[in-house]
Amino acid sequence: MFTSFIFNLFLYFPQDKSEYIPAAITMAIFMVFCVLTFLFIKKISHKESEKAKELEAELRKKNIIKD
Repeated sequence: MFTSFIFNLFLYFPQDKSEYIPAAITMAIFMVFCVLTFLFIKKISHKESEKAKELEAELRKKNIIKD
């Protein structure tokens, strides 16, 4: 019974559905920022991967890394 009381504290369903609009806008903004952050991290990771491949190729030419 106590846990159901605790969970009911966080549930709120307004009668006026226009109260959902600010929450939806905020969620949309955060989702856009999440996608942009993901793409930014992916881009940086790709660049670092290319740098690592170039370094590995350079070290193979100098015979530092054996096959």
